[in-house]
This record gives sequence, C-alpha cells and structure tokens, in this order.
Amino acid sequence: MAYSFEQFCKDANAALRADAGRGGKDTIRRNLEALLKNDAFVQSVCGPDAEYGTHQLYRDPDFDFVVLAHVNKDARKSPPHDHGSSWAIYGQATEYTEMSEYRRVDGHTGAGEAQLEHVKTYRLTPGLAGLYDVGAIHAIDYPANARFVRVTGTDLEAVERLKFDTTNGKAEVIQSIGVN
Repeated sequence: MAYSFEQFCKDANAALRADAGRGGKDTIRRNLEALLKNDAFVQSVCGPDAEYGTHQLYRDPDFDFVVLAHVNKDARKSPPHDHGSSWAIYGQATEYTEMSEYRRVDGHTGAGEAQLEHVKTYRLTPGLAGLYDVGAIHAIDYPANARFVRVTGTDLEAVERLKFDTTNGKAEVIQSIGVN
C-alpha cells in the first residue's frame, strides 16, 4: 500500500513532537520523499489536471506547519531569500528545481547592507526533497510546469522574511500580507 498523505501529516506531527529540531525536520524530509513515490497523491495535487497556483493542503493544529502544493505554469528564478523564523522542505513532484544555497558573510542580520557567498547549487528531481532550516538562504530556479510540495514551519505570509539583491549588496524585507 502506498504511503498516504494522511499518514504523512500524522507522521510529521509525531516527528516534531519527538524532536522539534533538525532531527524532526529531517524525518519530515525523508517522509516527504516517501510520499512523492505515491503516484496517486502526486497526480491528484500536482498532475496535469491540477489547477495552477499554490494550494494549501494541510495546516497542523498542534505545530502550525503547512503543506502546500505548488503547481507552476511558468518558469521562475527567485532571488536569494530566507524564510525568516520558519523552515521549509521542498519536495519535487515534476520537472526539477535548481537549488542554490548561500551564506551571509557581512556579519549582520536583518535588512540593510548584505553580502552573500554562494555555497552550492544542486538539482532536486522528482522524488527528492531538500530541507532549508530557519535562517537558511537559498534561491530557486525551475522551468515551466515544475511542480513541488512544500512543507513550511508556519504560514510564511505571517513571518518577516528577507530577499537579497546580490548586485547591490542589499537585504530587503519581503512584504507579506500578515506582517505589520
């Protein structure tokens, strides 16, 4: 029997209950890879008939983590950014995503002058998932029709996040709906 979405959500809750740190999040990452082997699940949330956009699939009542399906029509390349006080796990469903990781080397935090160092770039292909812990700076680049499932530690619209302009050496707050 295929690993179900319902079981994934229960297991994610249990993983964070057992270890709210890196270990619990890495368990969720591995479980997301197992879930992405469930063809019926992938087809239902990221298949060719799925509606374009970002769709919330689940929000955990105990830990507030959110599971989202990203069904992308167009190619996109993001600037380096973080998820603020949240973490994120990207699980590739179709096509691929080039993930680039960065380290801030200016000794500062927050908005303002910022210098980044590129650490590595790699490709997430269908069935693979990557963990980006609190404060991790990364950029994504994917082709048209790339689709992925993302688990975030909370609703990212409710936390202050940064995007980085590497050309001008600046960090700016991403304007979210829920952040004042």
